[in-house]
Amino acid sequence: MVSTGYLSDSRLQLSTLQMRYETTVQRPVEASGVGLHSGVPVSIRILPAPPSTGIVFLRTDLQHFSIPASWKYVAKVSYATSLMRQGVLISTTEHLLSVFYSMGIDNAYIEINNLEVPILDGSGQPFVKLLASAGLKTHRRRRRYLRIRRPVSVEGNGKRITIIPSDRFLLTCDVYFDHPMVGRQQIEMEVTPERYGTEIAPARTFGFEQELDQMRNMGLIRGATLASAVCFTPTTVLNPEGLRFPDECCRHKALDLIGDLALIGKPLLGHVIAERAGHAMHVALVSKIMSDSSLYDVLSFDQLATRVAHALVS
Repeated sequence: MVSTGYLSDSRLQLSTLQMRYETTVQRPVEASGVGLHSGVPVSIRILPAPPSTGIVFLRTDLQHFSIPASWKYVAKVSYATSLMRQGVLISTTEHLLSVFYSMGIDNAYIEINNLEVPILDGSGQPFVKLLASAGLKTHRRRRRYLRIRRPVSVEGNGKRITIIPSDRFLLTCDVYFDHPMVGRQQIEMEVTPERYGTEIAPARTFGFEQELDQMRNMGLIRGATLASAVCFTPTTVLNPEGLRFPDECCRHKALDLIGDLALIGKPLLGHVIAERAGHAMHVALVSKIMSDSSLYDVLSFDQLATRVAHALVS
């Protein structure tokens, strides 16, 4: 069945009405910070958008140049997912898009005055709170869901990501890092706004002390601090407050995965199984799905509910 989750602590609720129709934010909200990799100061402002707009970035420093949050505009997928249109870049989009997707917001403009989304505390939690303060507005246009019809996989180098048919959005995420505080971790869950807000959104981005110099030499993590990322030494964690979850690494990988899947542009119905996958593999799966329309159906909430009802009767 299709679930109606809600985020109780912020009063951000996804009702049946909001699952049936497209949504946007009720009022503008804004946040400021620095880019994780660029280190540049940046501000964003999230604004309501009309039905069928999707999530669209607007570079206010470049005369509101628009870049839709779509798989069609993926540019880089190494240590973050970046979008580009006509040479104009938006970097590290995955955390914000993960929150929009999981909180059930279909349409919004994101004004941004630099090339990278602010990292804030390294998790999705600040964005969840931001969207909760913005509230939800329901449009009159029916929401369309993308339902997977048959299994699809991408694999290589001991890594794999698969999606199999389901009438819900289910996620299994498996990671392994050779560290005494990480090792192999796995989570499996149905993604609803409530579960996302409490179990996934607080998980922060992370890195390992022995890799920091190499990443800086590559021009990365210029804006990283212990206030915006978890840093593991060879034996422990540098952050004074410790970890938010024993399996915070796996939960954050799930957050990233959802953000990359959001590039599909529609709520996804299927069971995604990610085994040590990363941004490149996530995006490859999205591209493979979207390049073959025989792999999916596009259904309204009512069509989906009717289908589920018939399946239960039979």
